[in-house]
Amino acid sequence: MKKASLTVLVSLSVLTGAAYAQGGVTQSTDPAKAADVENRAQALQAQQESRAQPASQATHHKSMHHNKKGTKEGGASQGE
Repeated sequence: MKKASLTVLVSLSVLTGAAYAQGGVTQSTDPAKAADVENRAQALQAQQESRAQPASQATHHKSMHHNKKGTKEGGASQGE
């Protein structure tokens, strides 16, 4: 039982250490780095906005197509 507990404890310690090593968050007071980060953030935001607009239009067209199909089926059942 002690071996199993020790194995689990060591495994968790290794996983915690690996997760901590991959943190990736750093702090800098360099104005050039701050400006670079801001430029990247603005570029990503613009890219996301440009992707969001065509996606909403495509969804709109799909829903209209579905409504037309439903109308045709409804008309066929009424005629029978």
